[in-house]
Amino acid sequence: MLDTTLVADEKAFSGAVTLRLDQADRYCTAHGARLTETRRQVLGLILSSEKPLGAYDLLDHLRAYHRNAAPPTVYRALEFLAEHGLIHKIERLSAFVGCTHRLECHHGEGCGHRAQFLICRHCGVARELEDNAIGVALTHAASRASFRMETATIEIEGICAACQDAVP
Repeated sequence: MLDTTLVADEKAFSGAVTLRLDQADRYCTAHGARLTETRRQVLGLILSSEKPLGAYDLLDHLRAYHRNAAPPTVYRALEFLAEHGLIHKIERLSAFVGCTHRLECHHGEGCGHRAQFLICRHCGVARELEDNAIGVALTHAASRASFRMETATIEIEGICAACQDAVP
């Protein structure tokens, strides 16, 4: 879980997050893009958090490291990361979560990643489900409507197992 006192200093990221950041850097380089220091820090903060983070949460963390960080800085980084498939936006929460599908995808960039999120109303954790059968069903339904689907994100709100056990 991301500690709210965490500064956007890469030394504060876990080894697993640093590994993902290095993978993202190689992915961007291979695709003619650049994972700048700010983009890398934003992605690291998102990957370090158990819960989706909003742009202003990210800005607060960045300001601990970059005092002059401003909203456009964060929004540009988020736009870049989403465009390259490294994060997802949870519309319901207006917040962002990491996605490693692009880094692990072995069937091509045009695979049409169909993300499904289980969002707990109690604790706020968002877990990516990524059930291929749901993706296939969506693709077929869109095709029957003469629509070529490129991406899809489904947000399912409810109560996670941990909260079901904890809340009477």
